[in-house]
Amino acid sequence: MKKNALLFTLCLIIVTGCQMKDKGQKTSDPANPASGDSTIANVENVKILRVEKQKIARTIEYSSSIIAFEEVHLASATPGKIDQISVEIGDKVSKGDILVRMDPTQLQQALVNLKNTETDFLRMDTLNKVGGISKQQYDQMKARYDIAKSNYEFLQRNTILKAPFNGVISGKYYENGELFSGAPNTMAGKAAILSIVQIDPVKALVNLSENYYPLLKTGMNTSVSSDLYPDKNITGQVMRVYPTIDPATRTFTVEIKIENRQQLLRPGMFCRVSLNLGEDMALVVPAIAVLKTQGSNERYVFLEENGIARRVVVMIGNRFDDKLELISDEVKEGSNLIVSGQARLVNGDRVKVVTD
Repeated sequence: MKKNALLFTLCLIIVTGCQMKDKGQKTSDPANPASGDSTIANVENVKILRVEKQKIARTIEYSSSIIAFEEVHLASATPGKIDQISVEIGDKVSKGDILVRMDPTQLQQALVNLKNTETDFLRMDTLNKVGGISKQQYDQMKARYDIAKSNYEFLQRNTILKAPFNGVISGKYYENGELFSGAPNTMAGKAAILSIVQIDPVKALVNLSENYYPLLKTGMNTSVSSDLYPDKNITGQVMRVYPTIDPATRTFTVEIKIENRQQLLRPGMFCRVSLNLGEDMALVVPAIAVLKTQGSNERYVFLEENGIARRVVVMIGNRFDDKLELISDEVKEGSNLIVSGQARLVNGDRVKVVTD
């Protein structure tokens, strides 16, 4: 009796162990041999968009600062005492207005010398006409007269200083009665009694990438915007394209002439300059397809290639509402761009394209 009970218990233990072993194993589906392999990664469902080129308006925008169309640091060519300065900072002046009068002593002496020399020259000229003097004597007298006249005109220009154009006084460095020394005293490193700027029009200097050099032409229209006047439509024009490219930055400089009849823009203001370079074909994709690396400015997308997600770093061009211009040597026309489900992917993940 005891022997039969022991045999029954042993059989029960063996059967129970076999059942537990079967429960611990995964069964394989003959139709899907990989279904029982726990090392295979999950397949992500994604949606794709076939990349195509579209015609876009090639517009580039650069930041710049407004500068005066012309700026002159007004000064006498020779040191001397300042007799009178007739303007203050901020005063508007017209071309030809007298702004500064220097001490006239040297000018008056030059005038007296000119008149005396002129009298002698006229006397010699009369004698020369009747053959009373030699040609050499006449030439010497005429040279003295020309020198005296030139000296007087030089001192006249540097004793009475006039405005060279319509503008605004932007700097005043001396007061009446002070001695102008001729030493540099401006931020530009030049000697000046007054500084004058022309602010109608103004201009901006923009440094463009060398890629755009063949597209820039003098006379092209531009659009200028200022944060101070967001509702103002300001127009400009390419006035000058510099002929050389900076080898350090691979950029070239363009001067933009900006109309400023209302004088709203002033030198030193921040502005943005937009240039329309015509139409071009470019890769334009939904903005949601472009991801950004956390902690950096790197942008990337995922392409579907034979069921595998490939991560591609890209650059962003222009924005068109909810779309972006994509710049990349690896993204081609016809590439399968993943536009849904890409946020869960890493490079090399298996993906399944769905259409719902």
